[in-house]
Amino acid sequence: MTYTYLIRLFDPWKSSLCTCPVKYSFDPYTGCSHRCLYCYASSYIKEFYNCRPKKNLIEIVRKDLAKLPNNAIISMSNSSDPYPPLEKELRLTRRCIEQFKKYPVRLLVITKSDMVVRDIDLLGEIGAAVTITITTPDDSLARKIEPSAPPPSRRIQALAKLSEEGVNTGLRLDPLIPLVNDHGFRELLIEARDVGVRHVVSSTFKPRFDSWKRIIQAFPELEESLRKLYIIEGERIGRSMYLEKSIRFKMMREIAKECAKLGLPFATCREGFQELHTSPTCDGSHLIKINQTLDKQHLDLMY
Repeated sequence: MTYTYLIRLFDPWKSSLCTCPVKYSFDPYTGCSHRCLYCYASSYIKEFYNCRPKKNLIEIVRKDLAKLPNNAIISMSNSSDPYPPLEKELRLTRRCIEQFKKYPVRLLVITKSDMVVRDIDLLGEIGAAVTITITTPDDSLARKIEPSAPPPSRRIQALAKLSEEGVNTGLRLDPLIPLVNDHGFRELLIEARDVGVRHVVSSTFKPRFDSWKRIIQAFPELEESLRKLYIIEGERIGRSMYLEKSIRFKMMREIAKECAKLGLPFATCREGFQELHTSPTCDGSHLIKINQTLDKQHLDLMY
């Protein structure tokens, strides 16, 4: 019987544009119920919007953790949100964090849910960092492009609470979709700064076939313009469609400028524009603190 790892080395499709540090990727759930129109993971995970827990999750997590090197970074989650509505009842993500606490690993949480504040006690104890994705400050627009995710206003409140309790936070302002949510971001950046966010990462919308179809169905009036930007003038990189490089650079530069004015460190995600980066890492993993719950004696016993 082949052993299945759930905590695996992060591999962004071997993209030359990825600037992430070496880290491990982990998803407690398969699929996601936020139903974001722009999601890329739906292109390679079957029945993606049917969120379900992974089988034998805790047992496998324990085995995986025992095999990781000291100070390994675990990025949770890169494909399926670790805080879907199911988590309120099942508490599987919390149980996984309880396991992380027993090992010398470093945790970066990526989510769109304000449910993450429930676990402030554990996150603070192990020095985890939390980045929350917010694509627009407009709750009504968010309901259209992220139908089942908590509204941006609640996510901002979550960032405020986490920061207040000493958990380092970052804002993922991505993806920016031309003509849809590529405006009004200064307001969001000001809010992020005011609630204690210490890192901003942004990227442009990079559609695959299914996400392209969903966006066009939701914004039929933009089909001609978006088709010109992506299909006619854009380029294909890997399995995704990209805007033309100069357009992407201009969009990212505008956010970088606003971040500089506000004193917010900035980076891009899979854009190839390291010259715009003022953050030590693109993903925010530099915000992770050292796990203070493991003393030397404990580590000696484990290794």
